[in-house]
Amino acid sequence: METLQGKTILITGAAQRIGRSLALAVAHHGGNVVIHYGRSKIEAQSLQDEIQAAGSKAYLLQANLSHPDSVSGLVEQASAFGPLYALVNNASIFKSLSWDKTGLEDWNEALMVNLTTPFLLSQSFARKLPKGNSGRIINLLDWRSLRPGADHLPYTISKAALAALTRSLAVAFAPNISVNGLALGAILPPTDGGAASEILKNVPAGRWAGLEEVDQALLFLLMGPAYITGEVIHIDGGRHLI
Repeated sequence: METLQGKTILITGAAQRIGRSLALAVAHHGGNVVIHYGRSKIEAQSLQDEIQAAGSKAYLLQANLSHPDSVSGLVEQASAFGPLYALVNNASIFKSLSWDKTGLEDWNEALMVNLTTPFLLSQSFARKLPKGNSGRIINLLDWRSLRPGADHLPYTISKAALAALTRSLAVAFAPNISVNGLALGAILPPTDGGAASEILKNVPAGRWAGLEEVDQALLFLLMGPAYITGEVIHIDGGRHLI
């Protein structure tokens, strides 16, 4: 097993919810975390304090991932804190939009944040990786990624494309960088006003996941065999099977 001790990891959208839990998991295993946030400055600062209190280093970077100009320098800025070992593309936009409610602005925003930004960051990460070093990229996906439906249309399509990008970059970045995905299901109640009670009806496991289960999967992909690449691990209690 690899160790994260002293290694620097950039996590996008790390200030809240799943991103926060992932950042703390990395820190508790000795990793230094670059906390990217968009508008959640107070939450990001609170997370930084918690990580530093645990004995790891934490750095803050603000960027609006809807704008390419903000994205372009993010890896360069993060690398100033130390050579990056890993990139975790966690930030995303999740809106409940059907085809007839989806405007061009909604479509472009979802593609930019959920697909184009992970590509640009991955591209920068690969270019910045010191010669001879190995690195890892983990993309946060959704069970819908491999079973696209009609709901949450821009989100679903962007995540399906991100799953394809994960596999493509696994080939393109080999052998020095492994690229994998985590396809999540019922982890936290939705922020878009969806009926939380309805979600578990189609989850074979019959329960919500614990955040620690997502953390464990991330740590496996960060510290486990580098020979694993191009994989998408479902953490959805079997939801993608129904």
